[in-house]
Amino acid sequence: CEKEPSSYMWIYILLGNLLRGIGETPITPLGISYLDDFAKEENVPVYVASLHTIAMLGPMFGFLLGSLCARLYVDIGFVDLGSITITPQDSRWVGAWWLGFLIGGVISLLAAIPFCFLPKSLKKPKANNDQTSYGLLENIGQLIYPFLSDFYTSLKKVLSNRMYFTFMCCSLLQFNSFIGFLTYKPKYMEQQYGQSTAKSNFLIGLTSLPPIGLGIFLGGFLMKKYKMGIIGATKFAFSLSFVAYVLNLLHFFVGCENHVVAGMTVSYQ
Repeated sequence: CEKEPSSYMWIYILLGNLLRGIGETPITPLGISYLDDFAKEENVPVYVASLHTIAMLGPMFGFLLGSLCARLYVDIGFVDLGSITITPQDSRWVGAWWLGFLIGGVISLLAAIPFCFLPKSLKKPKANNDQTSYGLLENIGQLIYPFLSDFYTSLKKVLSNRMYFTFMCCSLLQFNSFIGFLTYKPKYMEQQYGQSTAKSNFLIGLTSLPPIGLGIFLGGFLMKKYKMGIIGATKFAFSLSFVAYVLNLLHFFVGCENHVVAGMTVSYQ
């Protein structure tokens, strides 16, 4: 067989995602610190919840956009679509996955423009009496210094804070489950229920992410309304997380029988 020409397109995808990650990194940690520093203490939970709720809208619209792009053929604009004989329901169909990068990139550039008009400094409120949280933020701020010794010292102080370390472990477990859910559930729906890629993405974006965003906002609102402290917020989070865990166990009872495939799931006879 003739050797097919190798493509270096994956390098551009790699570099593009690398740059995107560098650009997205400051928004969450610095954005939350910005709110925590300049907002009234009783309003911070609502503001942070609003920030995370809006962040959840991105994946929701991303899934809907992915559903739309998956209905379009991968070489749209370069080939005669009338000559394409397969449909999105065909397993050989490849959607226009690259179109989402272009649309998302343009929207990201437009969304970054307002950040240029933020003031360099704001009038700080009265000092926070919570010395634990203040010291924790101070240690985190020291992590930005490029000196290895300072970084090691700051990292050691942060990881020795039991409350922060416990919260970090909980966050890792939550994000691990959430990433697995977003990554594999569309494929699971395709395989188990015979749905197309476009419809799977549409259903995930429409039914899964909006309730999560609403829950984040309600959590911040309830914390503000009942003025929860650290202990109250911990009990509140533990109780709801436990109920969510029990409800998620129901996923193990949802499914279909295996497809009948001769030689694999059944005998040739």
